[in-house]
Amino acid sequence: MEWDQPRWGWIYEDRVGPIDGNIFGDYRRLPAEMPLDSVTLLPPILPSKIICIGRNYVDHAREHGVEVPEIPLIFLKPPSSLVGHLQPIVLPPQSKQVEHEAELGVVIGKRGRWITADEANRYIFGYTITNDVTARDLQRKDGQWTRGKGFDTFCPVGPWIETEIDPYDLLITCRVNGDVRQMASTRDMVFSIPQLVAFISSIMTLEPGDLILTGTPAGVGKLEAGDKIQISIEGIGDLINPVISEINP
Repeated sequence: MEWDQPRWGWIYEDRVGPIDGNIFGDYRRLPAEMPLDSVTLLPPILPSKIICIGRNYVDHAREHGVEVPEIPLIFLKPPSSLVGHLQPIVLPPQSKQVEHEAELGVVIGKRGRWITADEANRYIFGYTITNDVTARDLQRKDGQWTRGKGFDTFCPVGPWIETEIDPYDLLITCRVNGDVRQMASTRDMVFSIPQLVAFISSIMTLEPGDLILTGTPAGVGKLEAGDKIQISIEGIGDLINPVISEINP
């Protein structure tokens, strides 16, 4: 079996099967017959928007010398920043301080507005691994975060979406070239996932496929060309991305 264009799939052990239909609606799983290592994993969703949460871990706020916000601090990354598992993060020539930020990603499965925290889980499709790559020098220089967060390749996502985990006490580990840089549990979030869904949906309508980045623990650090970053979240897997410099800017 060969796939000549991108399509949805599902994974059983080390095999992949195609999905017919809309994963946020009616669909069916076809037999998992392709070896997982024979396919290229693209970003597992194509969101209409990527909503990110700043300073959602106390230790991360402290390492930057800022206060923990009283309400969730949100910002947006453009969908053009998405890359998938094993695809490169490209360091732009405008920045001298690009950093990793390992985060749990929440994938919305159903359209909603004014969702209560008690209802939030019914609107969540699943969870993935994300990296809120940040040009820290530009973020500080600009005062607002669009440029520093928005470069192409600054939102690695993957390797897939896990739909059957409890997200409330998952270990997040970030390694660069094998060295541990970040390690914390999602239980350390200042604002819980239901609180985030409720807050965001009080501002904007959430659509199926929208992606929420839930904040990063302490330990963010600089990336250099030639680095390999591996973010692991228990129950999901590993998101791996090489780091390269911009070619012919």
